[in-house]
Amino acid sequence: MSLMGLMQEIREFPVSRNTVAIWWLGQNGFIFKTPEGTLLSTDLYLTNSCHEAYADSGINLDRQVPILIPPEDLNIDLFTCTHNHQDHTDPPTIERLRHKDTTQFIGPHPSCEVFQAQGVESGRIVPAWPSCQLEFRDVVIHGTFALPTDSTDLNHMGFVFQFGKGPRVYVTGDTDYSELLASAAKHRPDLMITCINGGFNNLSHYEAAQLAAQIQPKGAIPCHYDMFPDNSVDPGQFRASLAMRAPEVRYLRLEHGKPFVFGV
Repeated sequence: MSLMGLMQEIREFPVSRNTVAIWWLGQNGFIFKTPEGTLLSTDLYLTNSCHEAYADSGINLDRQVPILIPPEDLNIDLFTCTHNHQDHTDPPTIERLRHKDTTQFIGPHPSCEVFQAQGVESGRIVPAWPSCQLEFRDVVIHGTFALPTDSTDLNHMGFVFQFGKGPRVYVTGDTDYSELLASAAKHRPDLMITCINGGFNNLSHYEAAQLAAQIQPKGAIPCHYDMFPDNSVDPGQFRASLAMRAPEVRYLRLEHGKPFVFGV
Protein backbone atom coordinates (compact mmCIF):
# COMPACT_ATOMS: atom_id res chain seq x y z
CA MET A 1 0.00 0.00 0.00
CA SER A 2 1.40 3.39 -1.00
CA LEU A 3 1.33 6.68 0.84
CA MET A 4 -1.70 7.84 -1.13
CA GLY A 5 -3.87 5.53 0.97
CA LEU A 6 -5.67 2.30 0.32
CA MET A 7 -9.03 3.90 -0.50
CA GLN A 8 -7.51 5.95 -3.29
CA GLU A 9 -5.68 2.89 -4.59
CA ILE A 10 -8.99 1.02 -4.70
CA ARG A 11 -10.69 3.90 -6.53
CA GLU A 12 -7.94 3.93 -9.15
CA PHE A 13 -7.53 0.15 -9.51
CA PRO A 14 -8.57 -1.04 -13.02
CA VAL A 15 -10.87 -4.06 -13.14
CA SER A 16 -11.09 -6.14 -16.32
CA ARG A 17 -14.31 -7.45 -17.85
CA ASN A 18 -15.83 -10.56 -16.26
CA THR A 19 -13.76 -10.20 -13.10
CA VAL A 20 -14.15 -8.66 -9.65
CA ALA A 21 -11.38 -7.15 -7.51
CA ILE A 22 -11.51 -7.91 -3.79
CA TRP A 23 -9.78 -6.31 -0.81
CA TRP A 24 -9.89 -7.89 2.65
CA LEU A 25 -9.79 -5.46 5.57
CA GLY A 26 -10.04 -8.06 8.34
CA GLN A 27 -12.70 -10.23 9.99
CA ASN A 28 -15.64 -10.35 7.56
CA GLY A 29 -14.82 -6.95 6.07
CA PHE A 30 -14.34 -6.86 2.29
CA ILE A 31 -14.52 -4.30 -0.51
CA PHE A 32 -15.47 -5.51 -3.99
CA LYS A 33 -14.97 -3.50 -7.21
CA THR A 34 -16.70 -4.25 -10.52
CA PRO A 35 -15.42 -3.48 -14.04
CA GLU A 36 -17.81 -0.50 -14.15
CA GLY A 37 -16.29 0.84 -10.94
CA THR A 38 -19.11 0.04 -8.51
CA LEU A 39 -17.74 -0.40 -5.00
CA LEU A 40 -19.55 -2.69 -2.55
CA SER A 41 -18.45 -3.52 0.99
CA THR A 42 -19.54 -6.08 3.50
CA ASP A 43 -19.26 -5.98 7.31
CA LEU A 44 -16.59 -3.30 7.54
CA TYR A 45 -15.20 -3.05 11.08
CA LEU A 46 -12.90 -0.04 11.01
CA THR A 47 -12.51 0.79 14.71
CA ASN A 48 -11.54 -1.01 17.93
CA SER A 49 -14.99 -0.62 19.47
CA CYS A 50 -15.43 -4.29 20.43
CA HIS A 51 -12.38 -4.11 22.69
CA GLU A 52 -13.80 -1.00 24.33
CA ALA A 53 -17.32 -2.39 24.66
CA TYR A 54 -16.25 -5.74 26.13
CA ALA A 55 -13.17 -4.70 28.10
CA ASP A 56 -14.58 -6.21 31.31
CA SER A 57 -15.83 -9.46 29.75
CA GLY A 58 -12.66 -11.47 30.25
CA ILE A 59 -12.48 -12.04 26.48
CA ASN A 60 -9.66 -10.40 24.52
CA LEU A 61 -11.30 -8.57 21.61
CA ASP A 62 -8.45 -6.12 20.99
CA ARG A 63 -8.12 -5.87 17.22
CA GLN A 64 -5.04 -7.53 15.71
CA VAL A 65 -5.47 -6.15 12.18
CA PRO A 66 -4.45 -2.55 11.48
CA ILE A 67 -7.22 -0.15 10.46
CA LEU A 68 -6.34 0.00 6.78
CA ILE A 69 -9.00 2.60 5.89
CA PRO A 70 -10.23 5.10 8.50
CA PRO A 71 -14.02 5.40 8.32
CA GLU A 72 -13.73 9.04 7.26
CA ASP A 73 -11.79 7.99 4.14
CA LEU A 74 -14.25 5.32 3.01
CA ASN A 75 -15.78 6.16 -0.38
CA ILE A 76 -18.01 3.38 -1.67
CA ASP A 77 -21.42 2.90 -3.26
CA LEU A 78 -23.00 0.03 -1.32
CA PHE A 79 -22.41 -0.66 2.40
CA THR A 80 -23.82 -4.08 3.30
CA CYS A 81 -24.01 -5.88 6.65
CA THR A 82 -24.91 -9.52 7.30
CA HIS A 83 -26.13 -9.08 10.90
CA ASN A 84 -26.03 -6.81 13.91
CA HIS A 85 -23.02 -8.01 15.92
CA GLN A 86 -20.69 -5.10 16.56
CA ASP A 87 -17.81 -6.48 14.48
CA HIS A 88 -20.18 -6.64 11.49
CA THR A 89 -22.49 -3.64 11.97
CA ASP A 90 -20.18 -1.29 13.86
CA PRO A 91 -21.91 1.89 15.08
CA PRO A 92 -18.72 4.02 15.34
CA THR A 93 -17.66 3.01 11.82
CA ILE A 94 -21.09 3.91 10.43
CA GLU A 95 -21.35 7.17 12.35
CA ARG A 96 -17.97 8.33 11.08
CA LEU A 97 -18.58 7.48 7.41
CA ARG A 98 -22.22 8.39 6.95
CA HIS A 99 -21.46 11.79 5.40
CA LYS A 100 -19.72 10.14 2.46
CA ASP A 101 -21.43 9.51 -0.87
CA THR A 102 -22.54 5.99 0.01
CA THR A 103 -25.63 5.33 -2.09
CA GLN A 104 -27.23 2.61 -0.02
CA PHE A 105 -26.83 1.02 3.40
CA ILE A 106 -28.11 -2.56 3.15
CA GLY A 107 -28.75 -5.19 5.82
CA PRO A 108 -31.34 -7.01 7.92
CA HIS A 109 -33.68 -4.89 10.01
CA PRO A 110 -31.53 -4.75 13.20
CA SER A 111 -28.64 -3.42 11.11
CA CYS A 112 -31.00 -0.92 9.50
CA GLU A 113 -31.90 0.31 12.97
CA VAL A 114 -28.20 0.94 13.63
CA PHE A 115 -27.88 2.81 10.33
CA GLN A 116 -30.80 5.02 11.35
CA ALA A 117 -29.51 5.55 14.89
CA GLN A 118 -26.18 6.72 13.48
CA GLY A 119 -27.88 9.35 11.35
CA VAL A 120 -28.14 7.68 7.97
CA GLU A 121 -31.09 9.14 6.05
CA SER A 122 -34.02 6.76 5.63
CA GLY A 123 -33.91 7.05 1.84
CA ARG A 124 -30.47 5.47 1.80
CA ILE A 125 -31.40 2.49 4.04
CA VAL A 126 -32.47 -0.71 2.26
CA PRO A 127 -33.66 -3.73 4.30
CA ALA A 128 -32.43 -7.16 3.23
CA TRP A 129 -33.35 -10.70 4.26
CA PRO A 130 -32.71 -14.30 3.18
CA SER A 131 -34.27 -14.84 -0.28
CA CYS A 132 -34.40 -11.12 -1.13
CA GLN A 133 -33.06 -9.81 -4.45
CA LEU A 134 -31.73 -6.27 -4.85
CA GLU A 135 -30.19 -4.59 -7.89
CA PHE A 136 -27.85 -1.59 -8.02
CA ARG A 137 -26.01 -0.61 -11.20
CA ASP A 138 -24.12 -3.73 -12.30
CA VAL A 139 -24.58 -5.63 -9.02
CA VAL A 140 -27.36 -8.07 -8.13
CA ILE A 141 -27.58 -9.02 -4.44
CA HIS A 142 -29.25 -12.25 -3.38
CA GLY A 143 -29.93 -12.80 0.31
CA THR A 144 -29.10 -16.25 1.65
CA PHE A 145 -29.86 -18.24 4.78
CA ALA A 146 -27.63 -18.06 7.86
CA LEU A 147 -28.26 -19.68 11.23
CA PRO A 148 -27.91 -17.20 14.12
CA THR A 149 -25.06 -17.99 16.47
CA ASP A 150 -26.68 -16.68 19.68
CA SER A 151 -29.83 -14.99 20.96
CA THR A 152 -28.42 -11.45 20.82
CA ASP A 153 -29.32 -11.27 17.12
CA LEU A 154 -31.72 -13.65 15.42
CA ASN A 155 -31.53 -11.97 12.01
CA HIS A 156 -28.34 -13.33 10.47
CA MET A 157 -28.06 -13.71 6.72
CA GLY A 158 -25.50 -14.19 3.97
CA PHE A 159 -25.20 -12.73 0.50
CA VAL A 160 -24.48 -13.90 -3.02
CA PHE A 161 -23.22 -10.95 -5.04
CA GLN A 162 -23.50 -11.16 -8.83
CA PHE A 163 -21.02 -8.73 -10.37
CA GLY A 164 -22.29 -7.93 -13.87
CA LYS A 165 -21.59 -10.85 -16.19
CA GLY A 166 -18.63 -11.80 -14.04
CA PRO A 167 -18.28 -13.86 -10.85
CA ARG A 168 -20.91 -14.68 -8.28
CA VAL A 169 -19.48 -14.47 -4.76
CA TYR A 170 -21.12 -16.11 -1.74
CA VAL A 171 -20.40 -14.54 1.66
CA THR A 172 -21.64 -16.76 4.47
CA GLY A 173 -21.58 -14.12 7.22
CA ASP A 174 -21.55 -15.45 10.77
CA THR A 175 -23.50 -18.69 10.88
CA ASP A 176 -23.81 -21.91 12.80
CA TYR A 177 -23.95 -25.07 10.69
CA SER A 178 -27.25 -26.05 9.12
CA GLU A 179 -28.11 -28.14 6.10
CA LEU A 180 -30.11 -25.13 4.89
CA LEU A 181 -26.86 -23.28 4.18
CA ALA A 182 -26.49 -25.43 1.08
CA SER A 183 -29.52 -23.65 -0.39
CA ALA A 184 -27.06 -20.94 -1.51
CA ALA A 185 -25.98 -23.41 -4.21
CA LYS A 186 -29.03 -22.43 -6.29
CA HIS A 187 -27.27 -19.13 -7.06
CA ARG A 188 -24.29 -21.08 -8.46
CA PRO A 189 -21.58 -19.06 -6.70
CA ASP A 190 -18.14 -19.17 -8.28
CA LEU A 191 -16.40 -18.12 -5.08
CA MET A 192 -17.22 -18.70 -1.41
CA ILE A 193 -16.02 -16.48 1.44
CA THR A 194 -16.60 -18.27 4.72
CA CYS A 195 -16.03 -17.90 8.44
CA ILE A 196 -13.90 -20.78 9.77
CA ASN A 197 -13.12 -19.84 13.36
CA GLY A 198 -15.63 -22.14 15.08
CA GLY A 199 -15.78 -19.89 18.12
CA PHE A 200 -19.07 -18.52 19.46
CA ASN A 201 -21.01 -21.07 17.35
CA ASN A 202 -19.62 -20.04 13.95
CA LEU A 203 -18.73 -22.60 11.30
CA SER A 204 -15.59 -24.53 12.15
CA HIS A 205 -12.95 -25.05 9.48
CA TYR A 206 -14.30 -28.58 8.99
CA GLU A 207 -17.94 -27.45 8.70
CA ALA A 208 -16.93 -24.71 6.27
CA ALA A 209 -15.18 -27.30 4.11
CA GLN A 210 -18.28 -29.51 4.26
CA LEU A 211 -20.37 -26.57 3.05
CA ALA A 212 -17.91 -25.96 0.21
CA ALA A 213 -18.35 -29.61 -0.82
CA GLN A 214 -22.12 -29.07 -0.98
CA ILE A 215 -22.01 -25.75 -2.85
CA GLN A 216 -19.10 -26.56 -5.19
CA PRO A 217 -17.64 -23.10 -5.87
CA LYS A 218 -14.43 -22.85 -7.90
CA GLY A 219 -12.61 -21.41 -4.89
CA ALA A 220 -13.05 -20.77 -1.16
CA ILE A 221 -11.59 -17.94 0.93
CA PRO A 222 -11.46 -18.22 4.74
CA CYS A 223 -12.16 -15.20 6.95
CA HIS A 224 -13.21 -14.24 10.48
CA TYR A 225 -10.17 -15.90 12.06
CA ASP A 226 -7.75 -12.98 12.19
CA MET A 227 -9.16 -10.08 14.21
CA PHE A 228 -9.46 -11.11 17.87
CA PRO A 229 -6.98 -13.17 19.94
CA ASP A 230 -9.77 -15.08 21.66
CA ASN A 231 -11.69 -15.89 18.46
CA SER A 232 -9.02 -17.08 16.06
CA VAL A 233 -7.88 -20.25 14.31
CA ASP A 234 -5.08 -21.24 11.93
CA PRO A 235 -6.47 -20.95 8.35
CA GLY A 236 -4.21 -23.83 7.40
CA GLN A 237 -6.72 -26.07 9.15
CA PHE A 238 -9.36 -24.96 6.64
CA ARG A 239 -6.94 -25.63 3.79
CA ALA A 240 -6.46 -29.18 5.10
CA SER A 241 -10.18 -29.73 5.69
CA LEU A 242 -10.93 -28.44 2.18
CA ALA A 243 -8.38 -30.86 0.73
CA MET A 244 -10.16 -33.72 2.49
CA ARG A 245 -13.80 -32.71 2.09
CA ALA A 246 -13.80 -30.74 -1.19
CA PRO A 247 -10.54 -31.35 -3.06
CA GLU A 248 -11.98 -29.89 -6.27
CA VAL A 249 -12.48 -26.48 -4.55
CA ARG A 250 -9.40 -24.29 -4.70
CA TYR A 251 -8.14 -22.87 -1.40
CA LEU A 252 -7.50 -19.13 -1.66
CA ARG A 253 -6.01 -17.04 1.13
CA LEU A 254 -6.14 -13.26 0.91
CA GLU A 255 -3.70 -10.79 2.43
CA HIS A 256 -5.07 -7.77 4.25
CA GLY A 257 -5.25 -4.72 2.02
CA LYS A 258 -3.87 -6.47 -1.09
CA PRO A 259 -6.01 -6.63 -4.26
CA PHE A 260 -7.17 -10.06 -5.35
CA VAL A 261 -8.73 -10.37 -8.79
CA PHE A 262 -11.12 -13.24 -9.46
CA GLY A 263 -12.62 -14.00 -12.86
CA VAL A 264 -14.80 -16.54 -14.60
